Amino acid sequence: MMKGKGRVAMISGATRGIGRAVLQRLLDAGYQVSAGVRDVSRLPRHPALTACAYDAGLSGSAEEWVAATIARYNRVDALVNAAGINPKARLLDADETPFDDMWSVNAKGPMRVIRAAWPYLMAAGEGRVVNVASLSGKRVRNENLGYAMSKFAVMALTQEVRRLGWEHGIRATAVCPGFVDTDMTMHVQHVPREKMSRPEDVAVLIEAVLHLPNTASVAELLVNWRHEDTL
Repeated sequence: MMKGKGRVAMISGATRGIGRAVLQRLLDAGYQVSAGVRDVSRLPRHPALTACAYDAGLSGSAEEWVAATIARYNRVDALVNAAGINPKARLLDADETPFDDMWSVNAKGPMRVIRAAWPYLMAAGEGRVVNVASLSGKRVRNENLGYAMSKFAVMALTQEVRRLGWEHGIRATAVCPGFVDTDMTMHVQHVPREKMSRPEDVAVLIEAVLHLPNTASVAELLVNWRHEDTL
């Protein structure tokens, strides 16, 4: 099992929720971390942490983040795409703006970062990509079709990273949680907060995936707070 010391991880969405929990987990494990966020002032101060401005919905932002990371560390060993948005976008809604926004941030955002970091992940020999998807990327159980569509796309992205990167030692995993107790689920009223999964527990799983050798790759991790007979 690989250790974190000396390895460089890039994390998006690191100011809140799952991304923030992953950030703390990897810092504790000895990683050098480059955090790509929209508001760098919301990041903690840590000697192993480099704060970089990054907007998942903005073309060119991923390339700038990767360039800043390489300038600081000269390598990338792991990439955790945790940035995402969740506005409501229903099938019969005439306004497609939320659909477009989620496609840009949730699907194209991680694709752009992976593409920019690809040469460095290949050079690592054991490059790791974790895309925070969702159980909404595996089935549709509520009216927010736009979110589900964007997360289904993340599943396809992860499969292509695995296919294209396999011979280069790149391994990719889609982590698919159900409701997690973060600000993204504050609108959920039918599930008590204490019953939801904890971001810290999801972070434990993500760290474990990053530490696995090339011979023990995990394609998908489905994480839920309840039993679902269809999963």
